[in-house]
Amino acid sequence: MSKKAPRAVLKSRMRKKSDTRIGKNADLMVQLNLLLVLHRLAEESRVKAFEEKTATIRVHHVKAVAKKLLKSTRG
Repeated sequence: MSKKAPRAVLKSRMRKKSDTRIGKNADLMVQLNLLLVLHRLAEESRVKAFEEKTATIRVHHVKAVAKKLLKSTRG
């Protein structure tokens, strides 16, 4: 994944959502957090597919894991 999200677009969207101050590298932290969540989703989907003895990760594996993952990351 060599492409990064445009920083200006991400910062402008973050500013629209709240009236709080945003640090210099807050947009990078958001992007890193997104990458960590996607990595965890991929790993857990792979484990779910392995449990069902399939070699490929299918949509229902991702959907099943996404429900649990979203509940645990809401904070």
